Amino acid sequence: IVQTPTHVAIMQEMIHAVRIVPLDRRPHLTGAIPQWHGSYRGYYDGDTLVVESTNFDPDGAPRGASAEMRLTERFTRIAPDVVEYEVTFDDPATWERNWTAVIPMRKTDQPLFEYACHEGNRGLENIVHNYRYAEDPDYQSKLPKIAQ
Repeated sequence: IVQTPTHVAIMQEMIHAVRIVPLDRRPHLTGAIPQWHGSYRGYYDGDTLVVESTNFDPDGAPRGASAEMRLTERFTRIAPDVVEYEVTFDDPATWERNWTAVIPMRKTDQPLFEYACHEGNRGLENIVHNYRYAEDPDYQSKLPKIAQ
């Protein structure tokens, strides 16, 4: 999370998403301009950063919600190295009532890792290997010595 006087940038480790959240109380984009992560606007409620998102792309709304969902996120520092992240999902078209999750976000000095589906992913290699092994019991003997 990086803050300037007029905006907050929130970078997530997964999917390379960086949201630039305006803090100047400008209106949300109209429903005619849907956004993958929604149209987000932020403000401070005391020491808590509140980010409200609307106008989700129908294919991008999280957790199976409709494009009409309203997402409210609250970021509150509760300790020098902890921000409490509270997110409320409000979408009557999807859920009977809104629901909220609260997750502590702990500061780390470790680097963010790039999220990637296959680069360096040994899981896919292992899945294929095990599938081939199950198909052909002699598969293991056909592998190069270094792969065994």
